[in-house]
Order: sequence, then structure tokens, then C-alpha cells
Amino acid sequence: MTITPDTVIVFEIGGFGVNATIVWTWVVMVLLVGLSLAATWRLSDDIIPSRWQSFLEIVVTTIRDQIRDVSHQDPGKYLSFVGTLFLFIAMSNLLAVVPGYRPPTGSLSTTVALALCVLVAVPAYGIAERGIGEYLKNYARPTPFMLPFNIIGELSRTIALAVRLYGNVMSGAIVIGILISIAPFIFPIVMRLLGLLTGMVQAYIFAILAMVYIASAVRAQSPTRREAPQEAG
Repeated sequence: MTITPDTVIVFEIGGFGVNATIVWTWVVMVLLVGLSLAATWRLSDDIIPSRWQSFLEIVVTTIRDQIRDVSHQDPGKYLSFVGTLFLFIAMSNLLAVVPGYRPPTGSLSTTVALALCVLVAVPAYGIAERGIGEYLKNYARPTPFMLPFNIIGELSRTIALAVRLYGNVMSGAIVIGILISIAPFIFPIVMRLLGLLTGMVQAYIFAILAMVYIASAVRAQSPTRREAPQEAG
């Protein structure tokens, strides 16, 4: 039983092995781009929009509402990043019903890459919102002695994001593999459905945690500036 898609070599290019993680990651990206183009091909202001447009509006509105609830700010500037994280992870996990498919989120390299995106996005949004000087002061609060501990905390939560997603996806694949060897007809179907639900939950948790970290970086320390976004929301 293969634990991670990193070990499955699909084909080679110039002596370089392209594993299942890379292949299925590109498949997921192509599907997301294709579905996005199909849904936005003929956007209209009609009272009764097309099914694709209605579905797209529901997805975007739901993500915007979740971002607003977490950050208490205008979700527009965070929508593309957080929404992409959620949709990529969700699509990666939903395709697990396809025979032969290996979710790229079952690879530690993929989850680490996603977590590193969050690690970069947090200070990027924080600096853009508050300025580099004010943002860097957070690492020295409440006292300068907390500087190394705050930096360690920033790195540890990144590791936790990667390991949590990887562990949940990988453990689900292992359990299904074991049940297939014991009872190849009944239990795998039930576990596959449960795995789909778990995959969606993990995508939601990852995206929400990313938004929580970003929101904590862009919020100012003064009470007046903290209350303003809440009143606007």
C-alpha cells in the first residue's frame, strides 16, 4: 500500500521522474481553471441567471461571508487567496472518488507548500495594512524578550497547518486501504463517503485558519482601530 503519492512515478522527462503528486496537482488546477472559465463565460445581470452562474455566486458569497465573519473587514482583498486555498484543497479531496486518483494533499510536500503560502501571506497582508514598522513591533510584544518565542510561534503554526492537513488525508487513505483488504465491497464505500466529508471539513479548517492568522496580522493593537472594522461589518 502506497502511503504518499510522492513515491508513485507516473512518467519521466529527461531522466527526471514526475510523480503522482505533481501530475494530480496539475489536473486539479486545470479542472479549477476550466470550471471557472465555464462559470464566468457568460455572466449576466438577468433575474434568473444560469445554473453555473448561480452556483458560482453561492460559492463566492459563502466564502466572502466566512472571511467577513472571521476578519470583521472587507473580504474583497482576501477573497482570491483564501478562496483559492479552499477550492484547491476541496477539489483535491473531492476527486478521491475517481479510481486511481491520489490526492496531492496526501503528500507532505503539497501541504508544506500550502502552509508556506500562508506563512508568506500573513506578513504580506500585515505589512500592506499597517506598515512594516508597526507590523514588526508585534514580534516584540508585550516585551522584547518575547521576540524569539513569537517567531517560533509563527513557524510552529505553519508546521501545524501542513501536518494537520497531511495527517488527515493520509490517515483516511490508509484506513480505506485496510478496509478494502478486509471487506472489498461494503466498508470502502462508507469510508469513501466519510472521507469526502472529512476532506471538505479539512479544506474549510485550513482556509479559516489561514484567514485567522492574516486577520491577526492586519489588526492594529489600539482599541479604536480594532472596533472600527467590527462596526463596519
